[in-house]
Amino acid sequence: MTLLNAQEGTEYIVRDIVTDDEELNAFLFSLGCYSGEPITVIARRKGGCVVSIKDARYNIDDQLAEAIII
Repeated sequence: MTLLNAQEGTEYIVRDIVTDDEELNAFLFSLGCYSGEPITVIARRKGGCVVSIKDARYNIDDQLAEAIII
């Protein structure tokens, strides 16, 4: 299941990041989004969602959300 299918307010564990783009992978790692880390969808927005990672909130687009396997 990807982050696009996650329910708001439920904490999930990142299982994998599926992307061939090394820049995208490095960007997500810099946010603290990597395998084994908890992630929570706070709210859905048009074209993306607001997520909580390590006590910080980020607005990510659907492309990023689709790459995150939970």
